Amino acid sequence: MKSSVFTVLKMIALSAIMFVLFGLASAAAGLHDTPQPADQAGNTALALVAICLLNSAVLAFIIIRSRWSGLKLMATMFLAHYGVTTLMSQIESAIFITKLPPGILPRLFLMGAFIAAPFSVLSVLILGKGRKAAPDAGIQVDRSSTEWLWKVGVIVVAYIILYFTFGYFIAWQSPAVREYYGGVDEGSFFANMRSLIETSPWLFGVQAIRALLWVVIALPVINMLKGSRLETAILIALLFSVVMNTQLLLPNPYMPDAVRMAHLVETASSNFLFGFLVGWLLSRTPNVENRAVEQLEAA
Repeated sequence: MKSSVFTVLKMIALSAIMFVLFGLASAAAGLHDTPQPADQAGNTALALVAICLLNSAVLAFIIIRSRWSGLKLMATMFLAHYGVTTLMSQIESAIFITKLPPGILPRLFLMGAFIAAPFSVLSVLILGKGRKAAPDAGIQVDRSSTEWLWKVGVIVVAYIILYFTFGYFIAWQSPAVREYYGGVDEGSFFANMRSLIETSPWLFGVQAIRALLWVVIALPVINMLKGSRLETAILIALLFSVVMNTQLLLPNPYMPDAVRMAHLVETASSNFLFGFLVGWLLSRTPNVENRAVEQLEAA
């Protein structure tokens, strides 16, 4: 009980640290002067508190359930944090959001690094994983070349299906989304797909590459987690859905609220399913040695 209370207090402390880092990183990246309506200031502060609480909780639990420690764990958490919150989301911004002022996109990439780097170090230290090396009892990731081939293939195909299916049936059903991107509903999912194939075939290749990037981000995390296959799949699902998409809670002058909320529902749900699939396919149940190590650590 006492240990659980201390863990909760540490998570709250990490949330406060992330909140401060958002402000410092925004200023350091030159984004603190981004215009914002005065009536949104209170909503922005509340949204930022929620973002910090949710993201810190997910990232902290991943660290707690890690078999790694020290610099190795810090580097892995930076890859996961920066990759999910900045790299994967800003790739989408670069492709679809044409209304960003010049120079904003590089600053967003910089801001993400200014948050993820110190938070990854501090979170590992605060959660007690900084100095004592945790025993490494093998890996969970299946490295069979035959299984790699079909598993990665399934992941790529599944991501493309989820991306376009949820994009059409959730986001694209919103008139505000269609107006924002200057698109139209062709009348059915398959008609929309046919139109995309004719006008933007490159988009399918981009999403296949993004699927592979998701795998690159997930693999080290899967490798270091010491729980069951189900637990690993759930944690990857939360990493992909919560940590990436809480940013859409934050009001911004470049995306209308209706568009943000439509994308939040779309990507949080599809990324959860995709993350679960990735975590399940690329991990396996820890072996007897792993379970023995975990029992010793618990004792």
